[in-house]
Amino acid sequence: MDNQEAIANWMSQHGLGEGPLEGVTEIGGGTQNILLKFRRSGRTYVMRRGPQHLRPRSNTVILRETRVLAALAGSDVPHPHLIATCDDPAVLGDAVFYLMEPIDGFNAGEELPSLHANDPAVRFQMGLSMADALAKLGAVDHLAAGLGDFGKPAGFLERQVPRWLSELESYRSFDNYPGPHIPGVEAVAAWLEKGRPSAWMPGIMHGDYHAANVMFSRNGPDVVAIVDWEMCTIGDPLLDLGWLLATWRPSTGSSVFPHALMNTDGLASADDLINQYAENTDRDLSNITWYTVLACFKLGIVLEGTLARAYAGKAPKEIGDQLHQATLLLFERALELMEGKR
Repeated sequence: MDNQEAIANWMSQHGLGEGPLEGVTEIGGGTQNILLKFRRSGRTYVMRRGPQHLRPRSNTVILRETRVLAALAGSDVPHPHLIATCDDPAVLGDAVFYLMEPIDGFNAGEELPSLHANDPAVRFQMGLSMADALAKLGAVDHLAAGLGDFGKPAGFLERQVPRWLSELESYRSFDNYPGPHIPGVEAVAAWLEKGRPSAWMPGIMHGDYHAANVMFSRNGPDVVAIVDWEMCTIGDPLLDLGWLLATWRPSTGSSVFPHALMNTDGLASADDLINQYAENTDRDLSNITWYTVLACFKLGIVLEGTLARAYAGKAPKEIGDQLHQATLLLFERALELMEGKR
């Protein structure tokens, strides 16, 4: 990255060390956002900004992340600790960015250290720790945390099915896309509309809570940070729990996202995750199947967008095909949940 000097100058103006950035390395992951790790004046930083070629909302998304991370400061929610935010895109020429503390942990979507790879009991507890971390997030009072204007919770559940059906329909505008060919869309949509919970408590939602969006301790099963807050909003936190369940590998069957942790055995069951969350919340979980079906519905439609873009030459075809299979699996899972088979 060729604007390290600009970052260093901005940091100097804000009392964050002196001299050049040292040991600059790019941190990989499943995101297109840029993450750089470096040292300055004896302190280690991680910088996060949007992708090299910014999308229309990239800067908005980055600044929304900083709002949530700032609001979580001092809470018991495991999260990256925010150091400073640069909300002036002119510093880097086009992109806002923020600095955070480095996280001492690993991404279980990419790797499992020997401790975790060799001990089923540790892998079992990893799922329970994910449920615990999510319950802590759902318990945060978003109003007291200064996030009263961060989302539009009124009508949140009512908006979901129409919003995502509209998204699915919009894919028809992509050149050469023949679909959508997803069995069960209409049935799932109708079931969700009919069974929508009438009462719920708003709170902070991560929006994409699955096993590759948390960092685990290298020394045990604990979640040390929930990461990738791009989809965060104020909504119904139980949709996050549904999302975890929708993406978790079931006791029988395959995982939506095959990766290091999901390809192992010894994982906690869906009931284990629900029971663990229930021990740490006062939210009503009697409709958790509905939230899991909604998560399958929403995520399946989101993933189908990559297939539509692939047909139009805007994404790799093999990735589009792979995610389309995940979409089919999610809707299959939704139908089974609706029929009480899972």
